[in-house]
Amino acid sequence: MKQRNAKFEIGQVVRHRYFPFRGVIFDVDPEYANTEDWWNAIPQEIRPTKDQPFYHLFAENDDSEYVAYVSEQNLVSDETGQPIRHAQVDALFEKADDSHYRPKAVYQH
Repeated sequence: MKQRNAKFEIGQVVRHRYFPFRGVIFDVDPEYANTEDWWNAIPQEIRPTKDQPFYHLFAENDDSEYVAYVSEQNLVSDETGQPIRHAQVDALFEKADDSHYRPKAVYQH
């Protein structure tokens, strides 16, 4: 298996290449790690390959906020500078700059 580095990073604001949503990356899988049912639900003509990074996003569109799982090939950097309104973003991240959030410090005792 060849090693592949992720193009995007935790906290980066991205948008989907084809569908109207954007979000903040909160986790990365080095290759596809979801269910076969989820995989088979993607129309075959737009189904990405499994051998690439897949990103977990706190995502939003005009109507709602949700968690999305997206292949690297279907993401691009979001350069709008607009904040993300997803509630989990404020809970876990703080704004770093127009295109990135940084994880908040975690305190344990």
